[in-house]
Amino acid sequence: MELALLLVSMAAVVLAVSAVSDRLRVPAPLLLVVVGAVASYLPGVPTIRLESEVVLLGLLPPLLYAAAIQTSLVDFNANRGTILRLSVLLVVVTTFAVAAVVHWLLPDVGWAAAIAIGAVVAPPDAVAATAVARRIGLPRRVVTILEGESLLNDATALVALRTAIAFLAGSLTVVEVGLDFVRAAGGGALVGVALFLLVAWLRKRITDPVLDTGISFLTPFAAFVAAEEIHASGVISVVVAGLLLGHKAPIIQTAQSRITERITWRTVAFMLENTVFLLIGLELDWILEDVRQSTLPVGRIALICLATLATVIVVRLVYMYATWMFRRTNPIPPSWTFLLGWAGMRGVVTLAAAFVIPEDTAHREVLLLVAFTVVAGTLLLQGLTLPLVTRVLGVPAPDPAEDALARAALLQQAADAGLAKLEELEYDDHHGVSEQIRARIDQRSFAAWEQLATAEDAETPSQLYARVRGEMIEAERAKVLLVRSKGKIPSDVVSGVLAMLDVEESMLDAAAEAPARTRIGSLAFSAGRHCDDLDSYSAIETVEDPACATCLADGTPWVSLRQCLECGHVGCCDSSIGKHATAHFHETLHPVMESAQPDESWRWCYVHNLTG
Repeated sequence: MELALLLVSMAAVVLAVSAVSDRLRVPAPLLLVVVGAVASYLPGVPTIRLESEVVLLGLLPPLLYAAAIQTSLVDFNANRGTILRLSVLLVVVTTFAVAAVVHWLLPDVGWAAAIAIGAVVAPPDAVAATAVARRIGLPRRVVTILEGESLLNDATALVALRTAIAFLAGSLTVVEVGLDFVRAAGGGALVGVALFLLVAWLRKRITDPVLDTGISFLTPFAAFVAAEEIHASGVISVVVAGLLLGHKAPIIQTAQSRITERITWRTVAFMLENTVFLLIGLELDWILEDVRQSTLPVGRIALICLATLATVIVVRLVYMYATWMFRRTNPIPPSWTFLLGWAGMRGVVTLAAAFVIPEDTAHREVLLLVAFTVVAGTLLLQGLTLPLVTRVLGVPAPDPAEDALARAALLQQAADAGLAKLEELEYDDHHGVSEQIRARIDQRSFAAWEQLATAEDAETPSQLYARVRGEMIEAERAKVLLVRSKGKIPSDVVSGVLAMLDVEESMLDAAAEAPARTRIGSLAFSAGRHCDDLDSYSAIETVEDPACATCLADGTPWVSLRQCLECGHVGCCDSSIGKHATAHFHETLHPVMESAQPDESWRWCYVHNLTG
């Protein structure tokens, strides 16, 4: 009963602190560490001692898997060189740099134990870095590199830790170290690929979202245990399986299964990762109590802890700039380089790995405090200052307007592909179904384009539709609940109707997002594809006060305006009632138009259906 009360209390604290962090605009992980540290000294709060097996087997696999299935394999592959250098080479460099500092300040621990604590504090944490990075809006490439690095560096650190502990036991040679690393990395990757193939084969034959989600829950633990059983890296196995399954999800899973899995894992990851940071803070009380029993002077212990923290931070910054100086292709901007160096926050893996150090190791209590200092220090020092550093360096966050334009262009291309398929299909359409399909596709596309509207306080047609239809759904739901209360309709039927209303309402919520009004410079977008028409037109003089003359003559409003690059004609967009820009193309066959909205310079080719 006490355990149940503790778990419920921790869950309640996690939810409460997360809600408060949103209001204070402080990343929840940082606040949870502080709350946990304070709570560890409160009377009635039990002493929490994290066992390494609980973290490495119970918490690490699902956290890694949840991050891996949401990581873009395409983006990961595009930055694989940087990611691999950070997750392997930097971890090794940090391990030996910390080992040298610790051995210099505390020679009694020996080199093996010094290397062990170096491996413990070397890997930044996936959860800590991305939680802060996404919250403050770092560039996507920076977030991708941090995610990719944090997914793989745990494997390097744990292999180095295992090697150091084996040296402590005197059971490993130098040759065996190299073989152990190859087996850990290669074996983990092979197990991950094998599990991916098995799960993919099962998912193609399972359409029940509940069963599919059950398989998803089993996958990270199966990957981790299977790899560790053959003395390979469970971390690499989980990451490889998660990356491949996330990448192939649109092919091997049903739409309902993907939605269910996405929401389920978001909830699981949210609770686990935030609970982990609370647990880190709750460890402070007993770690300091053990240190009080140490024979070392307090000043020397403090010096060791602070020197290790400084080494971890400085080595990463120096490494980032050293690699940047020798980079010749696809370089990262200098400001991003510093940002990547400053975002190396440590987390639960560091603290959990510290407990793997044998209990008979000299000054083990000090080494545990070193690990805690690095975790808490990087989280609070770097985590709290990262938003300020981002502003000072002028690193731009992803522009919502550019995202909206990219989304609209991609949806338009998808709609064109769907309509082309509709033309190919042979069917008897006596009921006008094809027109209904076209109308729904147009509505979806128009909603995306309307998010680029820049008119202040103007409700777009899609937003108006979403608001009116939303109020109708509320009335429909109230009627269904009234009928349910009379008990004359089977509960399964009522639940099915309510579920249908919920699905439609969720689609309205997505369509009713506010238009992206923030502009950083001139809004332009390239879809990565070009055509001769888009490239052949140079910029023309924009109209001072653009207006759709046909709309003015008809007395109808417009949503957004477009300008023909052939003749300068200004017409309204397809979301408007008249669709006069498209009508102008059909009349004149002038192929390219440009947005006539302020601060927008993107173009659209009617012939090739491309944005540029």
